[in-house]
Amino acid sequence: MPKIIFVSADGVTREVAAGADQSIMQAALAAGVPGIVAECNGAAACATCHCYFDPAYAACVGEIGEQESEMLDFAASERTADSRLSCQVRVVAEMDGMTVRVPALQ
Repeated sequence: MPKIIFVSADGVTREVAAGADQSIMQAALAAGVPGIVAECNGAAACATCHCYFDPAYAACVGEIGEQESEMLDFAASERTADSRLSCQVRVVAEMDGMTVRVPALQ
């Protein structure tokens, strides 16, 4: 089971064991990671699960879809090249040790 390291906006780190084929959002919610709101429950319709993903794992994270890209334009926190909706990123074994930064709620 890959371990994902979530870093909150205030610098608190939490290591979460993530099940294969669940989304990063689901893993975060199950572990009670603060800052992942997920109002749309993973439908890529709210951007309240916006996170910044470690660019070293870009190949594991995959390509961003058109709907996700459009939704990120409405995220409360600044969109960067590392921004993704955590509901749209599926956990794979190669993500073991990946860092995901959770932006501050605004």
